[in-house]
Amino acid sequence: MKKENKLKKILVIGCCGAGKSTFSKKLYSILNLEIIHLDQYYHKPNWEETEQDEWNKIVNNLVQKPAWIMDGNYSGTMDVRVESADTIIYLDYPTLKCFWRVIKRILKYHGKERPDMPQGCKERFDLEFLHYVATFNSKNRKEILEKLNLIKNEKKVYVLKTDRAADLCLGQIAEMQ
Repeated sequence: MKKENKLKKILVIGCCGAGKSTFSKKLYSILNLEIIHLDQYYHKPNWEETEQDEWNKIVNNLVQKPAWIMDGNYSGTMDVRVESADTIIYLDYPTLKCFWRVIKRILKYHGKERPDMPQGCKERFDLEFLHYVATFNSKNRKEILEKLNLIKNEKKVYVLKTDRAADLCLGQIAEMQ
């Protein structure tokens, strides 16, 4: 008899290039929960961004779903997502690794749409985005870790620093099923 899945609302966060979408897809194969790639909801064709009020409504509706794996950062809605989640997985990878993976992704998909992005958002070389990736950890890591430290006794919190740690975490989750 299969045990009831205690993981119902899982938030996957981390720098661009850390592998949030890939990790979420692997988690989906274990838990069979809906994947919500926040980028697909935030970006409109040609990388147009959603207005903040509309974005807040979208996220508030998404977190009301009974079960999900949600990946993405979007600091402006982080609190509502963390509050709604029962599990938070932070892919806390080194800047250089994330930056390299983003460069490889740009080269692989340049001029094409990635599977985890909305239609009309073709991969491109964007210096502003690369700067965001290069400075993500120095600007956000401390605050994210502090936030996770505050909730670690109420929710499941995983801080994963390597691909091996991520794979071990996935294996542990699979064993719980």
